[in-house]
Amino acid sequence: MTQYWLFKSEPDCFSIDDLAQQSAQTARWDGVRNFQARNFLRDNVTLGNWVFFYHSRCKAIGVVGIAEVTRAAYPDPQQFDPQSPYFDPKSDSDNPRWFCVDITLKRKFSHMVSLEQIKQIQALDDMMLRKQGRLSIQPVSVHEWQIINQLAT
Repeated sequence: MTQYWLFKSEPDCFSIDDLAQQSAQTARWDGVRNFQARNFLRDNVTLGNWVFFYHSRCKAIGVVGIAEVTRAAYPDPQQFDPQSPYFDPKSDSDNPRWFCVDITLKRKFSHMVSLEQIKQIQALDDMMLRKQGRLSIQPVSVHEWQIINQLAT
């Protein structure tokens, strides 16, 4: 069964346009340093899952496109690199703390589905985005997926 997710990124760090510029429009989704988000990545996000790409902490906040998980969870290599801003000295290769996945761009929306739009739709009241807004990896229900896709067309 296909699962759906919302992955947040600050567009000045990594935007949907950055993903579109990558080889095969595929990139590693790394740098997650929240335990709940990490657990979703490690334990629940699987190959073939669909992802809403969400721009956060910017002027235009919202869902900007869709990607697919094309590599399941594996240890985030940045946790082992002392030069990386995501280095974690408490992590080791035998017991990594942080995980990442690879995603491939499937579709960039012609117009963003804004957080304000999402907040105005009663059927999305229970969406994790509205309840736990800061979490960077969030599950999305089939119903929520359908509504947001409809708003994007």
